[in-house]
Amino acid sequence: MPLPPVVSLTDCADPNALARQSTRIATLFGSTPTVLPLGGPDPEGAAALTLLDLLRSTDLIGGPSRPVVVLVNIAPRDGHWPNGVPFCSFRHGNHLVVSTLNQRVLAPLATYLGLTEVQVTDVREVLEAAADDWAELAPAEIEEMVRTQFRSLWYAPLLARWLVDGHPVPAQPTAVRPSVADDVRIAVVDNFGNCKLDRPAAELPGYDTAESLIVRNRLDGRDIPVRCYARLPDVPLGEPGITVGSSGVGFAELVVRGGSAAEAFGLRQGDRVFHLTS
Repeated sequence: MPLPPVVSLTDCADPNALARQSTRIATLFGSTPTVLPLGGPDPEGAAALTLLDLLRSTDLIGGPSRPVVVLVNIAPRDGHWPNGVPFCSFRHGNHLVVSTLNQRVLAPLATYLGLTEVQVTDVREVLEAAADDWAELAPAEIEEMVRTQFRSLWYAPLLARWLVDGHPVPAQPTAVRPSVADDVRIAVVDNFGNCKLDRPAAELPGYDTAESLIVRNRLDGRDIPVRCYARLPDVPLGEPGITVGSSGVGFAELVVRGGSAAEAFGLRQGDRVFHLTS
């Protein structure tokens, strides 16, 4: 049976990094991966929504499907880990995800897809176990991969291949916490200028009961009442609206029908749009 295709989400997005990562994954899996660079001012938020969307896109198939491997390299911006955050793995149906242990990226999967735990690995422990059993790795090679800061290149693709092959990779089960943030932010600005929010429309303050919600225009500092609509076609041409978009599980989008909400309101990825109160 052929090895599964690989999709990689990464914030190491320069051409040199993409070329090296693509070549290494192709060497291990036998086909060119799809590498999606995630930059911008808030790569964690973009990765969280993109990973959720990617896994959701494997649902509603209506029959058997082929597995895919997803690599996620988005390090937390907390400075907590001395040589980089650990890598973990989990499965969604028959699909394998190998990711940096990033709570903000993984939390939406706990909230909306039922993810409860991940398998956290230690680089040295895994490489030494592999060398003792199934991999031809010299001690100097193990030490090079343990000490490097570039584990998304050297370690994560190896971990994914070994898991696909069914090797007994040592790991520690670790719980994943659901999303708890009160701020609703823009996760992705799409190519139309629609602002994809990181929360379902039904969770927005007053979406189901209010005729409009207040959005701050960052270009001039005005608070703009924006009406809520069930679908994009319901928004009048040229007008702003908040509607159920294409992402997540009924996640909201701030749009301007026929225009760019990001340009009209001076918004960008990571900007706060609403605050949820308890």
